[in-house]
Amino acid sequence: MDIEILSTTGSKSFGKCQVPPTTTIGELRYIINKQYRNTPAPERQSLRLEPRGKALKETDTVEDANVGKSNKIYIKDLGPQIGWKTVFLAEYAGPLFVYLIFYARPSFIYGDAADTPMSLTAHIAAGCYVVHYLKRILETIFVHRFSHATMPIRNLFKNCSYYWGFTAYVSYHVNHPLYTSPCCLQVWGSLAAFAICELGNYSIHIALRNLRPPGTKVRRIPVPDDNPFTKLFNLVSCPNYTYEIGSWVAYSLMTQCLPALLFAIAGAYQMTMWALGKHRNYKKEFKDYPKGRRAIFPFVL
Repeated sequence: MDIEILSTTGSKSFGKCQVPPTTTIGELRYIINKQYRNTPAPERQSLRLEPRGKALKETDTVEDANVGKSNKIYIKDLGPQIGWKTVFLAEYAGPLFVYLIFYARPSFIYGDAADTPMSLTAHIAAGCYVVHYLKRILETIFVHRFSHATMPIRNLFKNCSYYWGFTAYVSYHVNHPLYTSPCCLQVWGSLAAFAICELGNYSIHIALRNLRPPGTKVRRIPVPDDNPFTKLFNLVSCPNYTYEIGSWVAYSLMTQCLPALLFAIAGAYQMTMWALGKHRNYKKEFKDYPKGRRAIFPFVL
């Protein structure tokens, strides 16, 4: 198949390349860059059928993507890239450092007022924060398998600003000398809910990892395994997000902290958008996808 390679800006033509119809879009990026050195590096390329069209899936072949309909491919330069794992490690390591400044060295933030003893709830909250982000770091290193190797470098600054900024906002209030803890029943009940949701989130990540053999980009319908926490797959497409939201709602109730609740709401909104998109893709990709599943909230959404 002869394919003309064009730029999305000004429809500049780089030339033509000949590839078998079974060539995947991911392979085509490397073929284009090898044949035409003035094209963006493969990791910076987003290949499309139209200048303003959607990016083609890397796993699709040029035949499945209907490239032969026009025999044209448009390249959008995504700009400087950075590894997904690098971004995740930076955005998760930052909250550990930021929170522990407020918790372990309160005199740096509150001055002489920091002499007031911290409540047990503040100590528990610090432990929960450390456990959550330490879990995320370890999952990034040992559990997650990323569909894409890189993302735009601007995401590093955007994501770090979000996580680090909210951490400073939350930790300032929870570790403040004037912080007042809610009742014991509320603290311990919320802590139990937090622990359950963290275990559930981890269980779903392991289940998703086991769906994809190492070194492949195989996609399968996620289903529960022997772990009871994965039974939530029977109700929603993205139970990892459901458990994540549950963790932060529980943390907000445990600390009775408005900034923590705002963080939970902001995260819930973003994860709901992701879940709705993944849910649509699952239904489109798998004809036998379970009809009773919702995207993120059982029986609701």
